Amino acid sequence: MKSPTLRIVLLVTIIAWMCDDGRADDARTFRAGAAIADISPPLGEMVVGGFAPFPATNIHDPLHARSLVLDDGQRQIAIVICDILYIQREICDEARKQIAEKTSLPADHILIAGTHTHSATRASSEKYTPILVAGIVKSVQSALKNLEPARIGWSSVDEPRELFNRRWYVTDPKMRRNPFGGVDAVRMNPPRGNAALVRPAGPVDPEVSFISVQSKDGRPISLLANYSLHYVGGVDKGDVSADYFAIFSNRIGEMVSKGNDNGDHPSFVGMLSNGTSGDVNNINFQDRSSKRYEKYEKMAEVAENVAKAVYASYDKVTYHDWVPVAAAMKDLTLQVRKPDEKMQEYIATLAKKPKDAEPFHRYETNYAERVTNLLNGPDTYTVPLQVLRIGDLGIGAIPFEVFTEIGLELKEQAPFRDAFTIELANGAYGYLPTPAQHKLGGYETWMGTNRVQLDASEHITKVVLELMQGLKTE
Repeated sequence: MKSPTLRIVLLVTIIAWMCDDGRADDARTFRAGAAIADISPPLGEMVVGGFAPFPATNIHDPLHARSLVLDDGQRQIAIVICDILYIQREICDEARKQIAEKTSLPADHILIAGTHTHSATRASSEKYTPILVAGIVKSVQSALKNLEPARIGWSSVDEPRELFNRRWYVTDPKMRRNPFGGVDAVRMNPPRGNAALVRPAGPVDPEVSFISVQSKDGRPISLLANYSLHYVGGVDKGDVSADYFAIFSNRIGEMVSKGNDNGDHPSFVGMLSNGTSGDVNNINFQDRSSKRYEKYEKMAEVAENVAKAVYASYDKVTYHDWVPVAAAMKDLTLQVRKPDEKMQEYIATLAKKPKDAEPFHRYETNYAERVTNLLNGPDTYTVPLQVLRIGDLGIGAIPFEVFTEIGLELKEQAPFRDAFTIELANGAYGYLPTPAQHKLGGYETWMGTNRVQLDASEHITKVVLELMQGLKTE
């Protein structure tokens, strides 16, 4: 016969085991929620993306913040993709701060990125910033309210037809002039079909990575895709538009939701993030054809092709009833590029140039101003780098327009089975070429377009991989 003391010990042990077992069951419940919020700017705000901003006169299609929240029972992460050129770090930080204050989400578990549509307005304007922040916060709050038991899977498919490296070796030195009185080795966006074209100066990444989230009974909740392609454009001047990113989001929703009645459930949320597309667009520079597209026609074509490619692989996704989610974030301090004495002297000569003198480069005065701003500005930037883990998928978040080969290197070296990178995430600090691409010159490498030390990509890659490794082994 057991003693009273032994019976008490056994009873306590059983109760503790039952409690632990219940907590384990809760911890193994995977939930997901998605939502969108309107972030369209007021008319009159300045449309940016070119060298000369102009006022918005028409909302062709509304801009949105699209949010996906994932909850593994112990941790939550959020991904917010915004229809905007880019968002400065200070604005991202403010949105994250408000979300953390109003919800259970830690600030460093929230990824906020712009799509890089060139038909959106400046994020940092006094009138628009509060609208943008409020939209981001609202979309995440709504996604949290929409959390429900879910399953998740991810896959990828190639869509190479829309991708072309835009940096070219060309034989004509006049095409390779830069705004600083020199001649580069390569030219961005050379004339189509020109006899001077030799070959592209870099690769493309045709992979469309995507994450699919469904309810336990298979109802589509959200799909987040990632494609390494710049904006497409082709809009009327003054139009505000989310470009092909929003068209894809809507089309993939129509495709995967076909035959599914959401009933009282939240609407499906499609999302498309920009991968590493700092040197890639959708123009085939070797094509001599003169096909002309109507406004918005080309972006619709690109979105349709990408959506069809994803949908063709949609039924092949393997879903998981539970996966761990996690996030890690780290600041990296980088040196700001400064003009040397020779460049400062050249800029001084531009100011003395007669107004009717033929310029060496059409943007030389623009870059004289940019370089002067760098000279008079801070010596360093502290940039946020972030990694999310979703099971055996790693997502890198980099606040630059990242060259494709950097994204390919991260995919190759990532400790996860699958990985991709979202650019212009949590901030915006210009273009990020590799050191080898810096040596070739070209628009993306010019001081003022690129603003940080020439080997910045190597430091960033190292930190992102370290963050991934830390999440993998935790």
